[in-house]
Amino acid sequence: MFSMLSSLDAIRGAAVLDLFAGSGALGIEAMSRGAARAVLVESSGQAVDAISANLAVLGDRESDVQIVRGDALTYSRKCGYFDVVFADPPYAFGGWGELGGALETRAGLLVIETTDRRPSVDEILGSLWETVKVRRYGGTVVLVVRPLAVAGPAEEGNS
Repeated sequence: MFSMLSSLDAIRGAAVLDLFAGSGALGIEAMSRGAARAVLVESSGQAVDAISANLAVLGDRESDVQIVRGDALTYSRKCGYFDVVFADPPYAFGGWGELGGALETRAGLLVIETTDRRPSVDEILGSLWETVKVRRYGGTVVLVVRPLAVAGPAEEGNS
């Protein structure tokens, strides 16, 4: 996934949002590949504790990561602009349309992990998004999409 994003020159210097962060692996990997900052959103207290422990691998870059304990959909409705947003929710997640609507003007790229069937972007997010790349990794499909309405640059202090 990160090789694909690197080929798009999407990570270096980027503001990254990792929704449904789990262990924080995607946000932490983005930071290790040169992202400027990351916000990791996770609702589980146990997972937030794991993220905190996992941040140690970043050393002095740990301060460039913010952990938010809360609901990903709620956060996505009020967040600022992010260059790259990762969305790897539980497979039973049913809020794709709401998430797509909330992020339409808040994301440069949205990276979605979903089950092994190859869904269309319209099926998941509605017609406000276009596909940039699709890759299959075993039983997982990764979709990289961007909003049709071009979002503006990162605003200072948004997260």
